Amino acid sequence: MAASASRTSKSSRVTKATIERHKRQIAGRLAQIRGDRSQRAFAKELGVFQQNVNRYESGTMPHADFLITLSLKEGVSLDWLLLGKGRTRQRR
Repeated sequence: MAASASRTSKSSRVTKATIERHKRQIAGRLAQIRGDRSQRAFAKELGVFQQNVNRYESGTMPHADFLITLSLKEGVSLDWLLLGKGRTRQRR
């Protein structure tokens, strides 16, 4: 029980600044995954509007549906995309 309480205490120490920093870094990771493809081509491959890709790469937090679709279609690890942890690509 003490270990569980310890984990709860540690997770409650995550600051708003830390969360915001991670959110800002998502935009760069999205651009990295897109690579040389145009935003329009990338959006079409994912089944979203180009404007959505543009907003997400400009710092708007992507919707969960977009993140899941990106992960599945591009083989991108959500841990890496959201937190910068682990491998960029999922093992298949």
